[in-house]
This record gives sequence, C-alpha cells and structure tokens, in this order.
Amino acid sequence: MNFYDVINKRSSEKSFKDTPICEKKMGRIMEATMKSPSWKNQSSYKIILVNEKLEKEKLAKAVMNDGDNAGNALEEAPMMAVVVGNPNVSGRIGDKEYYLVDGAIAMEHLILAATNEGYGTCWIGAIDETKVKSILNIPNEYKVIGVTPIGEVNEHEKQDSKTEISEHVFINKWENKFDKNKLH
Repeated sequence: MNFYDVINKRSSEKSFKDTPICEKKMGRIMEATMKSPSWKNQSSYKIILVNEKLEKEKLAKAVMNDGDNAGNALEEAPMMAVVVGNPNVSGRIGDKEYYLVDGAIAMEHLILAATNEGYGTCWIGAIDETKVKSILNIPNEYKVIGVTPIGEVNEHEKQDSKTEISEHVFINKWENKFDKNKLH
C-alpha cells in the first residue's frame, strides 16, 4: 500500500474477528514502531502486547469512555498494545513533557503499520491508568499514554466526517487559511 493509501484507510475500528495475529506481521509492525523519532533518540516509551483473554477482559474494564464500544473492542480483538512512557528518560522543556510526544509518535507509527498490514486499530486514551499499571505490573515511574486493539476488522465503524483543512491549517498568520489547491 502506498503511504497516502495507508493514511486514508486508517480509521478507528471497534469490531474485530478473532483471527490470530500473524507473527511476521506483528514483527514488522513493531520494527516500524521502533523507527519512530523521539527526543534525543531516547525512546522513552515501552509497548506491552497483550493477547491473553483474561488480561484483555481486565483491561477492557479499565476503559473510561461513555458506552462499551472501546472496552468491547479491547476484549474482542486478538491483540492489544499498551504504550507507556517514562518521564524521567525523556526531556522536559517548560511544561512540555516529551515522553508524551515520544509515546504518541510511536503509537501512531504502530497504528499506521498495523493498517498497512491489514489490521484495524482504535487509539483509546480514556483509560484508568492505576488499573492498567496494576494489571500489567507496569513500574510506577511509567505513565500510560494509550491503548489500541489490533486485529482483522469484523465490521467497519461508521466514521465521523473530518473537518475541512482550512479550519485547521493556516499560512504565515492565523487569519490566512490554507487552501490545498494553491499556496499563497
């Protein structure tokens, strides 16, 4: 798949088949994830892959979203990835803690690589960190950045439409909305 096809295909999916994840594909996904840039190449993040049924059930109960879709997705998918970061390993400038940036970039690499391999994902950030850390024995100094189910999509979610580029992108000054058809 070409890069823009991957970008356009990626969507938040919450219904999965129970087909096991191919080890070779997961290996490629993890290699792509580890190529993500990070503050001073410190890679302050860690990734825990979870495929045990009992652990997935416990983690699904830690989701704090309204409704059950996200929790059900974690339980239903054959695999999930939990991305955590260590604030002590990454940098901090002012109020910006770079472990969050590092982990978010890694998570996005993971999600795009999974899409390229034919898997669906859904970034879940509303999750009880204390429960997740307890279930997975995550050391105290790490912070949970996000969780995603990974698997073959059973039924594609209806996606909300994206807002216009011109509502989010400006050129030179705030009031100069970007027009994708001309650079002015």
